[in-house]
Amino acid sequence: MSMYRARLPQLDGGLFLTDGGLETTLVFHEGHELPYFAAFDLLREGWGRAAIQAYYERYLGIARRHGAGFILDSPTWRASADWAAKLGYTREALAMVNAEAIELLAELRARHAGADLPIVISGQIGPRGDGYKADQTMSVAEAEAYHAEQIATFAASAADMVSAMTMTHVEEAIGITLAAKAAGMPVVISFTVETDGRLPSGQSLGDAISETDAATQGGPAYFMLNCAHPAHFEAQLAGGGGWLERLRGLRANASTRSHAELDEATELDAGDPLDLAARYQALRQRLGQLTVLGGCCGTDHRHVDAIAGFCRQQQAA
Repeated sequence: MSMYRARLPQLDGGLFLTDGGLETTLVFHEGHELPYFAAFDLLREGWGRAAIQAYYERYLGIARRHGAGFILDSPTWRASADWAAKLGYTREALAMVNAEAIELLAELRARHAGADLPIVISGQIGPRGDGYKADQTMSVAEAEAYHAEQIATFAASAADMVSAMTMTHVEEAIGITLAAKAAGMPVVISFTVETDGRLPSGQSLGDAISETDAATQGGPAYFMLNCAHPAHFEAQLAGGGGWLERLRGLRANASTRSHAELDEATELDAGDPLDLAARYQALRQRLGQLTVLGGCCGTDHRHVDAIAGFCRQQQAA
């Protein structure tokens, strides 16, 4: 059963961490093959399930050490119909693996959660198309219909919320929000931006957040930004505007490379964990509502540990 659907604890102002770049860690650090970056496919095998459990447990230890809460995002960024079909999943098998992903997280919560470590379970949704491009766009109605099935599986599970990560265009974000509202699930929308601070569709981040809110009557619980280096969006966040109050989370890349460069890369660019943490700290000095913090492509436990340490020092100062 869900513990937090009625009220997500990360909305109350405390620090909540997330993991880093799951897929890049599994591929580049641990040597797993992930066709289409589909981490959920590892759940087919016992060793794959164990690898994913071990990955999350390292981050849960970091959260406990820093006195932070934790959001367990399921390894299901690619577990939607079009991507799963490329891997040979039937509709029934896909629903089963999405449910199993949440069961794995529920087991982790049962073992690790406590008064000093609140844990929120999030069913993660990825874009129907490429998370780096907006060349496969949908209407709002198409997006709502496409993502409704995965959201329904999460709604029937122990998931407390759904998180739509790496959104490239606003119509998909709106469709996901409407599908989540229909299923009674809190939803978080996380957009990605290019090196100019704009979505791959060309829209500004502020306009995308405002348009999503207007079309859904403020449907998302909050918004996030992921899969871009802070150097790509710091100027956008310095510009002011009421939409900034809706932005509560960051899962940045460690690399300053563009999406196109990352897509072509054959080696991992892990960037500088301390520089990334300092940039998070600086952003939180201006935007105190940024309380959900983690990483994306190229980041690992070192980055999240540094981010938590810098931000805890900031709170203690």
